[in-house]
Amino acid sequence: MQLHTAADLMTPAPLTVTADASLHDAHALMREHNIRHIPVTDEHGTLIGMLTQKLMIAQVMRIISVFGAPALERKEKQTQVGDIMLQDFDTVAPGDALSDIAQFFLNNRHGCMPVVEEQKLLGILTSSDFVRLSVELLKKS
Repeated sequence: MQLHTAADLMTPAPLTVTADASLHDAHALMREHNIRHIPVTDEHGTLIGMLTQKLMIAQVMRIISVFGAPALERKEKQTQVGDIMLQDFDTVAPGDALSDIAQFFLNNRHGCMPVVEEQKLLGILTSSDFVRLSVELLKKS
């Protein structure tokens, strides 16, 4: 099987949350599915933000430092994803070359890239996808 484009390697239809979802719910989704990046979409499937594990941890640490650990769950439930999500992020198109995307990952230390077409989320590429691809290629050599 030849893999050349983002569409060939991406995880299609990734789990998403909306901007009004709570940080608590997003945190649970990440734990339950063992994922580190969640695209944030509107009701039409338009990508409007990204929630990363790094952002989430920073917010959790801020909550603990300001309000204390006992308040964490309550404050996570009160915090909306839209308040902490990235709104300025890079995306790739389904036809973009994997070699270009891999180089971009290396140059910019990105952990994920949403795959979009006409602002609609089609999938997600993560650094783990490239590691899995490397493992498969190494097994064949």
